[in-house]
Amino acid sequence: MINRVELSGRLVDKTELRYSPAGVPIARALLEHESSQTEAGVERWIRFLVGLRAAGSPLAEALDEIPIGRPLEVAGVLLRSRRQGPDTDPIIISLSHVQRLDESTEGQ
Repeated sequence: MINRVELSGRLVDKTELRYSPAGVPIARALLEHESSQTEAGVERWIRFLVGLRAAGSPLAEALDEIPIGRPLEVAGVLLRSRRQGPDTDPIIISLSHVQRLDESTEGQ
């Protein structure tokens, strides 16, 4: 079975970088995705929030360094979060890739 997702959006919230009991850095954030997609031949506006989790170096530090409001591109796997907030689904993206985008390249 395949479990892989790639998504671009804007960073809208993040928590302080923390460390697991084993010393592994963990960063958590919230990504807002907005796009126009075609579904059943009809153009549809899509907007949602999804939680992100980056564990390990240098991935956690890379996510932690991206300022709120900046566009980014992420890739990873979907998994059930142990943390649930009012604005997010219990499904999050556990990151294997994070890249800060230029404002001019967002959505391309």
